[in-house]
Amino acid sequence: HREQNADLTVGVVEMDKSKSKHLGVVEADAAGRVTGFYEKPAEPKTIPGKPDKIYGSMGIYVFNQSVLMQELLQDSKSNKSSHDFGKDIIPQMLKKGMKIMAFDFRDKNKNEEYWRDIGTIDAYYEANMELIQVNPTFNLYDQEWPLRTFQEQYPPVKTVHAGDKEEGRVGLVLDSIVSEGCVVSGGRVQRSILSPNVRINSYSEVYDSILMESVHVGRYAKIKRAIIDKDVSIPQGMVIGYDLKEDKKKFFVSESGIVVVAKGTEIK
Repeated sequence: HREQNADLTVGVVEMDKSKSKHLGVVEADAAGRVTGFYEKPAEPKTIPGKPDKIYGSMGIYVFNQSVLMQELLQDSKSNKSSHDFGKDIIPQMLKKGMKIMAFDFRDKNKNEEYWRDIGTIDAYYEANMELIQVNPTFNLYDQEWPLRTFQEQYPPVKTVHAGDKEEGRVGLVLDSIVSEGCVVSGGRVQRSILSPNVRINSYSEVYDSILMESVHVGRYAKIKRAIIDKDVSIPQGMVIGYDLKEDKKKFFVSESGIVVVAKGTEIK
């Protein structure tokens, strides 16, 4: 940013053209100077020499302080502005001829660094599902780059029931991330992420799903390809993710078929 003597530098990543409708698209010349900024365009400007690729905005901006204060103040006085960086402030800066540069987010070997757009339900779901891969690009267990985050004071994870007394009643977790305070009591969890204090009761099944904090899954419930938000109790025998037509009557269903149960939803 300083080397380029820029007024603003925008972090960008190279992405497939097909993803333009979900994010801001940056148009830049061969030197990296931004010549256009478009929010979710249907027909985006592509990277010079790469007709199938675009520069997607990371939503990360480095401003000169004086420029930022000036532009925010001016924008605040406009009744026609939605007061958005991508829609209003950056386009206005371009109209003034201010120097805006694109920073292509790559490592020292010119390889793309990790970044994911999570502006849609499907993108959020996919980014989370990557975490449970054997060797994900973004590895939560990388000891060379540890993640420091707040941890609630919950007891350790516990799985109970091994099927020795009742056939099919096995507390089983496979290919999943399970947070502190969770109890898998005779249910099956596979390819899923359990946030803190989740309880999976006997004979229930959870596949390819994200369960937020303090979700309670009743006996014999079946959940597949779903995001269950905080403080939701799934009733005994409830089925989610297997019949999208029925799911749409009660919940939100994304373009790719991810069922979303909102925070605190009371299911009867």
